[in-house]
Amino acid sequence: MHKTLLVPARRRRVPRQFSWVDQRLVRERHIGRCSAEALALYLFLVTVADAEGLSFYADGSIAERLGWPEAQVRAARAGLVHAGLVAFQAPLYQVLSLDAPTTAPTPPAQHPRPAARAAGELRSLRTILQQTMEGRT
Repeated sequence: MHKTLLVPARRRRVPRQFSWVDQRLVRERHIGRCSAEALALYLFLVTVADAEGLSFYADGSIAERLGWPEAQVRAARAGLVHAGLVAFQAPLYQVLSLDAPTTAPTPPAQHPRPAARAAGELRSLRTILQQTMEGRT
């Protein structure tokens, strides 16, 4: 079948800060294993994720953007984790590859929590992200 653009002036172009939805989500029927809410959260996560599928969003922020109560965010996330589409370790989300894993996934390492910080202590975003990537908060 020959395809032509229906509205050439509105042709999609990949922006610099691109994201994508893997077609295998539909072709391999991953989509059928999730609720509509879980799929809405998945779309949000693939849209905001970096090239490795990582994003940092608190439940409250996601709930506000999607117009949901936080409990609905948690339930949708649980569905995505159960379906093997995302991994979550607060506040870090990872949208997972749809490639079948060659070995059983290893749970994230549990790091001891650092000593409590003084209330109101200011930290740079860089410090917070570095500590999060190292498994500390």
